[in-house]
Amino acid sequence: MASSSSFSKAILALACVALLVGGTSAQLSIYYYAETCPLLCPTVKSIVQEAIAAEARMGASLTRLFFHDCFVNGCDGSNLLDDTPTFTGEKNAAPNQNSLRGFDVVDRIKSAVEEVCPGVVSCADLLAIIARDAVEILGGPGWDVKLGRRDARTASQAAANNSIPPPTSNLNALISSFQNHGLSQTDLVALYGAHTIGQARCTNFRARIYNESNIDNSFAQTMKSNCPSVTGVGDNNLDGLDFQDATVFDNSYFVNLMKKKGLLHSDQQLFNGGSTDSLVRTYAQSQDTFYKDFVAAMINMGDIMPLTGSNGEIRKNCRRIN
Repeated sequence: MASSSSFSKAILALACVALLVGGTSAQLSIYYYAETCPLLCPTVKSIVQEAIAAEARMGASLTRLFFHDCFVNGCDGSNLLDDTPTFTGEKNAAPNQNSLRGFDVVDRIKSAVEEVCPGVVSCADLLAIIARDAVEILGGPGWDVKLGRRDARTASQAAANNSIPPPTSNLNALISSFQNHGLSQTDLVALYGAHTIGQARCTNFRARIYNESNIDNSFAQTMKSNCPSVTGVGDNNLDGLDFQDATVFDNSYFVNLMKKKGLLHSDQQLFNGGSTDSLVRTYAQSQDTFYKDFVAAMINMGDIMPLTGSNGEIRKNCRRIN
């Protein structure tokens, strides 16, 4: 019979696993750290909860880190690397500079995980777990996170500039970008549903609220009150991507799109007479369907070009190469 200590470790290991039946893909597995770091998931989740309790917006920021990692040469933790005199990372790429945040929370999580299982868990895997926890804490679905990624020893500012679709993207550009990463139109629309949480800077939606016609007039007027028309004035003023409640993960983002209340140009492109309109309608009508497809899309995105086996490394500090 197993000892009480062994049984406790087994129960804690299952904290990484949701009620859904998990599986494996390539060399990734939901049970990857079950033996080597059984305290991993409760350690991560407690700090994510603390961070979101201190600032609800942080949940969206932590989720976004995972997107911006996976879309640049795969899910390898490359966007966590700091620039040095001899190394240029991705943090100052156009889509990331003055935009990506939450690195200090990742640092705290990495330090805590190193305490319970030093040298075992990659920063790339931490981003995957953190994103799942953030979504769940804000009211969204939970899912089994496949693990076993290793960390990149390189980063590419050029790839970050070219691979992450900007908020000015039209529908064809969005579809093409996601297809280039092996993701379907369903993945695209479902993943964009993460814009039900988080905020955007005035500089990223100014052109839409002042120049576009496929926007609800009262909504545009409300947004203008916090985003002056003159470039350089109020550029960093924030408004919620979901103007109703940007700290609750639900399907209201899609309801808003059907009312022409998408904040970013790229948001409204998903419901503008194109091939993705039907998916937006489906998700607006059924939060359960959105959740199901969002979970599948997050898992698919997490499968993009992971480093496994002897490739990459397990960083001791997520900000720098060992």
